[in-house]
Amino acid sequence: MIAPRTDQEGSKELMSDHPGAGLPRGESPPEAAEKSVAPPRADRQRRGSPVPSLASRRALDWFVFFLADVQTGFGAFVSVYLTAQKWTQTDIGLVLTVGAFVGLVGQIPGGAIVDATRSARWVAAVAVAAVGISAFALAVAPVFVVVFASRILQAGASCVLGPAIAAISLGLVGHRLISARLGRNAAFASVGSGLAAAGMGASAYYISDRAAFILAASMAVPALFALFHIRTDEIDPTRAHGGVAKPGQRNAIAGLLSLFEIRPLLIFAGCVALFQLANAAMLPLAASMMTLRSSKFATILVATSIVAPQLIVAVLSPWVGRKAELWGRRPLLVLCFAALAVRGLLFAFLINPYLLMAAQLLDGVSGAVLAVLVPLIIADVSGNTGHFNLAQGAVGCAVGVGASISTALAGYVSDRFDSATAFLMMAGFGLLGLAAVCLAMPETRPNEERD
Repeated sequence: MIAPRTDQEGSKELMSDHPGAGLPRGESPPEAAEKSVAPPRADRQRRGSPVPSLASRRALDWFVFFLADVQTGFGAFVSVYLTAQKWTQTDIGLVLTVGAFVGLVGQIPGGAIVDATRSARWVAAVAVAAVGISAFALAVAPVFVVVFASRILQAGASCVLGPAIAAISLGLVGHRLISARLGRNAAFASVGSGLAAAGMGASAYYISDRAAFILAASMAVPALFALFHIRTDEIDPTRAHGGVAKPGQRNAIAGLLSLFEIRPLLIFAGCVALFQLANAAMLPLAASMMTLRSSKFATILVATSIVAPQLIVAVLSPWVGRKAELWGRRPLLVLCFAALAVRGLLFAFLINPYLLMAAQLLDGVSGAVLAVLVPLIIADVSGNTGHFNLAQGAVGCAVGVGASISTALAGYVSDRFDSATAFLMMAGFGLLGLAAVCLAMPETRPNEERD
């Protein structure tokens, strides 16, 4: 049972809502930044903003952390596990392709489901349970039918989880504090992914390949435990859905059509599609180059290239959340695309595999910015449409399309010409996205009147 909060505890909770909430004790941002992000508690109550308890906010932290643990099992570990089970590469490619296809086409329906339900928390709970069951099924029965079904179930549940986490966050803290909240979410997710990858790798090496998926499935239990410690009465359902939809736009199709009338949302979706078109194939192609140029240390270099950017995301994400309120969204988007373009150019001209690994660290900068800004900008521009989560699904679909084209196109160009040409092409897409941000993307940070 959670004890009633005293006035002193309420004061502590308010302090943890300001941009320095994720900083170690003894550190705080400038006083002006604190005032600009965290209004007085009484003022927030007059505006109707939620005042979430410290317990709910900490529970959301741990939910995001353990959920990342569960989801990590469905990355590269699936290919390694099925290969060890004597699967053919054709069958492995088929189940991976099906999962990717469901993850792409399910983005918009997933957002619509979250918008259509009253409680985003219960939707998230069902999705977490589905992911846990998928991981357990992979471990106990690695036969084609079971693996095929588990991949579909996991991919479909993931389409719901992304919008659900953003909806819970927005409903819990409100629009004024959502940027700092998203920064914390990204940081906890990044740390969770890194630790889960290390734990699953160790389990597979020292115990068995199945142990890695059993570990992933077991993480669903603490994730659900943390989720149900987020107080339902503190999640404002109207805010979680991005307002109330107009009478003629309450169904998914009408809501989706209404989103096409929001010009900044369309521009932003195009920008993130360009980002993925440039970004998705960079690391796989760079990993191939590292393997060719340093086969002895290739595994270590590639693993470091994956884990190190995650650490940068964990460190930078809270900072991005704070600066998004102080600077606005566009300067950070410019930083994101500039880091992407520079990384592509470095990959095109660098030969030393250790320098390639160092260049990959820029992926952490772009990843930290997008992890915070994608749901944040969607919340900005979806306004009071009542389709915040549907808009997330639409942008997620654009991300999936860009990523799918990227891997196929980069592979073709690399085979037809060489890897340097492929990297230059991807850098060009990054520069095109940078131009779109600078020339077409408006600033979406809401003004004081809207708050």
